Amino acid sequence: MANRPFNSVHNLRTSVWQANLSLWRNNLVFGTQGNVSGLDRNRREILIKPSGVAYETLTPAMLVRVRLNGQVVSSKWKPSVDTIHHLFLYRHLKEVGGVCHTHSRFTTVFAILGQSVPTLSTGHADVFGTEIPVTEYVDNSADAIGQAFLSVYRKTHCPAIILGRHGLFAVGTTAEKAAFHALMAEYCAQTSFYALLLGSLVKKEIHPLPEEEIRKWFTRYHSERYGQDKTQEE
Repeated sequence: MANRPFNSVHNLRTSVWQANLSLWRNNLVFGTQGNVSGLDRNRREILIKPSGVAYETLTPAMLVRVRLNGQVVSSKWKPSVDTIHHLFLYRHLKEVGGVCHTHSRFTTVFAILGQSVPTLSTGHADVFGTEIPVTEYVDNSADAIGQAFLSVYRKTHCPAIILGRHGLFAVGTTAEKAAFHALMAEYCAQTSFYALLLGSLVKKEIHPLPEEEIRKWFTRYHSERYGQDKTQEE
């Protein structure tokens, strides 16, 4: 899920469609729950999954255009019921170009527990550099979800945040990156769940990595030394 320059609406539509399908292919969504959106900065509008549409039937043409002021651009499809939360995050986080929402299994377990996902492995430290935080429970009226996410995001700068008793919202520079953060949050939640559970069974206390180790791994992963030279990508 590399970042791609969006030089046309077609590119954005394809990217948002692929990001939505990635949730389904990676078992992060069930039924018609969950959604990904992507921002077209020039047009000041987003593309988002239509409400109640099964992922296996989703096509790029079905994605709904919605202006940042909430106005739906002519479409026979209704946008996701979570559109209001996506728009809130785009309006308040200028660095964000994609938003993803899931109710994936293990992040939802932590949501029910009201417990953050601790940084137990280097893989977790690589991507997030911090625990994956959880908010207090809020309902989905007005800006409640957006405000809860924003409050925690500004304190932690973690691009994936668990909503108490709900699920996960993740953000990124693109729709694909937001979906990637949701995927990695689920991986970290799953490995942490099993580590904590097995640790309790064998009476071994599991501690997060030391802060200096977390920062070391995070800095390495996000430095120019990791991955391919973006200027060489075709």
